Amino acid sequence: MKEVRVAILGASGWMGKVHAMAFQTFPHFMGTAHGTARITALVEANAAAADDLAFRAPGARILTDWQAAIADPTVDLIDICLPDHLHYPVAKAALLAGKHVYCEKPLADTAAEARELADLAQARGLITRVGHAFPRNPVHDLAKDIITGGEIGDVRLFKGCQHVDVLADPLAPFIWRADGKHAPTGIIGDTGSHVFSFMEFLLGRVTRLVADNMIVTPRRPRVAGAAEGDFADVTNTDATHLLCRFESGASGIVDFSRVATGRKFRQGYEVYGTKGSLVYDYDQVNRLRLYTNEDRAGRRGFREIDIGPEHPTYAAFLPLPNFALGYNETKIIEAAEVIRAVTTGVPMWPTFETGHHICQIVDACMESARRGAWVDIAA
Repeated sequence: MKEVRVAILGASGWMGKVHAMAFQTFPHFMGTAHGTARITALVEANAAAADDLAFRAPGARILTDWQAAIADPTVDLIDICLPDHLHYPVAKAALLAGKHVYCEKPLADTAAEARELADLAQARGLITRVGHAFPRNPVHDLAKDIITGGEIGDVRLFKGCQHVDVLADPLAPFIWRADGKHAPTGIIGDTGSHVFSFMEFLLGRVTRLVADNMIVTPRRPRVAGAAEGDFADVTNTDATHLLCRFESGASGIVDFSRVATGRKFRQGYEVYGTKGSLVYDYDQVNRLRLYTNEDRAGRRGFREIDIGPEHPTYAAFLPLPNFALGYNETKIIEAAEVIRAVTTGVPMWPTFETGHHICQIVDACMESARRGAWVDIAA
């Protein structure tokens, strides 16, 4: 049993906490045949926020400088849970230091940066992973099996969405995610990249698109209840609508936002083929709806398939169907796959190569909105 030594950067944030939990928990569910993780360093620049880190990973060093973690020869894997604008420079430094890298999405601010990271990892033979956890819910493995097996025929149309209302209130305080310096791609890299990960996982490459990006609320109070003079400009995208074409010939309709009043978390997709279709809605997180023309006339309709223990990654957690695997379970699956890739040397989806394609889609959305035109995406 091989042990992978991990440094988590941005350890006191929500995602840092989720990653720490996942690395420590996955052996209980997924086993240790492909190795285990030991968190040897927790990095948090804010000393005040780091006060309660010690109990989360007993024995781990508490650092305030991510460079120190990368320079540590005892660290095998750098886990990046930092704000978007730091992903590229930190990932590059880690790869140059010979570390495997697990990075939250978006991988980089631009496709060019993502391409550089993917090439660097390949040249040095290092394992990479981007934190697109939603498609690791086994219900999406089922959807992919149905699509690739031809059960719904040739896919003609994909519809996808993801909406939240975290900034729906015009007086909701300004946060770093609304700052183009810290999150240059705005909602496109933040939420859109989740939809793009489903597109890449289920249907493959996007070849061209046209997008409309919007800043719905141009200015926000710096703190709750701030006077009018203490407002900050929102400098990245709040919402996007786009049309796209896939390499397979299918077309897509996609929308996502952070200003959808009342939508605490809306995520879903529809895949329409020549012989049937699939529908997924996160509100029924382990359920897939399948329609097939093979049903006889008068009996056709959507059937509900509830994921159960016949799927290995579901069975690892639960012995009964549709007890619901949530977000934390998908992160546990993801962490187990990261460690498996490092110990076996075999990359697992989504790698930095995948992250590059998703960054290409993000880039194309931004360029298309600037130009008001369709944009081609190079292979």
